[in-house]
Amino acid sequence: MKDLLGGLLMLVLVFGGGYCTGKHYEQEAQQAEVDRLNAEARAKEKALADAVTTTANALRVSNEKAKIATRQRDAAIDSGAYKLRVPVKTFCPVPAATDPATAAGGGGGEASAELSPEVGKALFAIAEEGDRAITKLNACIDLYNQALESQKGIK
Repeated sequence: MKDLLGGLLMLVLVFGGGYCTGKHYEQEAQQAEVDRLNAEARAKEKALADAVTTTANALRVSNEKAKIATRQRDAAIDSGAYKLRVPVKTFCPVPAATDPATAAGGGGGEASAELSPEVGKALFAIAEEGDRAITKLNACIDLYNQALESQKGIK
């Protein structure tokens, strides 16, 4: 009986020791896996932050170039070197022409009106505001797609 109790005690001690040792090794393995996944996530975050910074810098440079071009164009409009004209539709009853070149429209040219510099600048400003908005939106879409691609591996 004594040997049976001794054997049973030994069995319980071996099982308990093995269980505690295995639990310790499993915790270490899980911690190593968590550390590895955290390192991967930090690397992806850094890559995304770098992409955001690069895109923001490119957008800033693009906006500065657009501002310089705007200033140059506005100066040309103010100096009169750049005149803005728009076609104008006119209604004029034309009598039957005997000259075929005149009847075909080869002699007169198209009627147009010159815009004042203020109106021209305002039209360009509206178009440029739209261009800036589209450029900014495209940059956001590119960043979103980069983030989505980098996160596809994480599930």
